[in-house]
Amino acid sequence: MIIGYTTGVYDLFHIGHLNLLRNAKSMCDKLIVGVTTDELVSYKAKKAVIPFTERMEIIRSIRYVDAVIPQETMNKFEAWEKLKFDIMFVGDDWYKENKWEKMEAGFKDVGVKIVYFPYTKGTSSTLINEVLINLRKG
Repeated sequence: MIIGYTTGVYDLFHIGHLNLLRNAKSMCDKLIVGVTTDELVSYKAKKAVIPFTERMEIIRSIRYVDAVIPQETMNKFEAWEKLKFDIMFVGDDWYKENKWEKMEAGFKDVGVKIVYFPYTKGTSSTLINEVLINLRKG
């Protein structure tokens, strides 16, 4: 059985999120999704619009997702020690980033493959949030 893992805030759920989850599930037998907690989002100097428990429920309801867990730390290797996933899926906006190159090298030693999916053009939670802010300004 191939276990896949991916993480995200999944705030203002959009088609890019769905594309990533659909593509990830097509490459594994079991897809586990880590949803970033509100505390971890704030650590990154951001604030989610949709509360953590609601974001968890949205992701849990997606048919491509087999299990949902809280992502309480950015340490992906710690998650691997618990979940023993075979593939990790991330957006290609992280490809060749120094942090991910190091992570990829570490995961290679334990046989985990990192798959970068193309970012869905024209949509993102950040973009949706900016549009909402501008609309509300009137």
